[in-house]
Amino acid sequence: MGACMSSGGLEVSEEEKRLHREAEKNLKEAKLKLQKQVKVLLLGSGDSGKSTILKQMRLIHRVPFSSQEIESYRQLVFNNLTHGLSNVIDAMEDMDLDVSEENKDLVQMIQDASDIKDGEPFPLEFRDVLRRLWEDPNIQTAYSRGNEAALPENLNYYFADLDRLFERTYEPNEQDIVHARARTIGITETVFTLRDHEMLMVDVGGQKSERRKWIHCFQDVTSILFLVSLSGFDQCLVEDKDANQMQDAMTIWDSICHSQWFKQTSIILFLNKNDLFERKVQHSDIRNFFPDYDGEAGDAKAGREYFRKRFARLAQKANAKEREIYIQYVTIGSYSVTTATDTAMLRVVMAAVEE
Repeated sequence: MGACMSSGGLEVSEEEKRLHREAEKNLKEAKLKLQKQVKVLLLGSGDSGKSTILKQMRLIHRVPFSSQEIESYRQLVFNNLTHGLSNVIDAMEDMDLDVSEENKDLVQMIQDASDIKDGEPFPLEFRDVLRRLWEDPNIQTAYSRGNEAALPENLNYYFADLDRLFERTYEPNEQDIVHARARTIGITETVFTLRDHEMLMVDVGGQKSERRKWIHCFQDVTSILFLVSLSGFDQCLVEDKDANQMQDAMTIWDSICHSQWFKQTSIILFLNKNDLFERKVQHSDIRNFFPDYDGEAGDAKAGREYFRKRFARLAQKANAKEREIYIQYVTIGSYSVTTATDTAMLRVVMAAVEE
């Protein structure tokens, strides 16, 4: 007959009791899941290696790439070859360089290159054209000055293996995928199983135009993984040729350390691209970009320590003593992968998120 009035108030039907118990159960399960889930926010300026670490973490945790993702990366590799070389050629004008006379008739073909479609092999006619242009001494000179125009760092890797890439049956391997570059637009979330926790890793675009979206990711963050490209000390930003990549990273780092959102959040600072940095300081003096650097020119160890202290001081000024700040030198995935590097990277992430 339904519920009726009693001296104790409204009588609750069995169906309502069941729904109430179910709601309580769902609430407890959701709360338990939230307690077991750790949310790691990937932050840093553009070209710091955030998307690379996400791909590397997928490989470490054996989260496979779908066939659709592999096909997308295959197309992206061709895009990186043609658009990357085109970017080098475009930058030559500001460097007062020009393509060698015998190769000038090849330039238009590269600059007009279209993206390939699903299942379409790399057009074979591009292989020798790409090779000839890449071997052009003036193009090599321009690429060696890539810091002046934020040129892509992955071209050496791909151009060293053109014949393999242009095979009709080519499918990108793990290293091809890790090297592939695409600007991160919007927010990417990836879930990993970390011991008895579920780790949600959130990657947002590092370019200035993407940073307004960061605020949407700030809630319930367990740890921040902040990436800095050490090799960016002499590089401009892709979106602002007058801005320095390292200075930009320090500005973002300072704002993160001062943020009210992250007072209780552990922060992991990865000083990335260490191998590129070691090579670069042999011909690019840190003092030209950071006049207060007092180490020897070409001394990678002194340079690393200088930048580590700069970031550590910014954290200290923000009264970050009440939380853990982890600082680690790494070379993530895309440049000379080693098991030791991957293991060290994983250890420091696990230590931070399990605090």
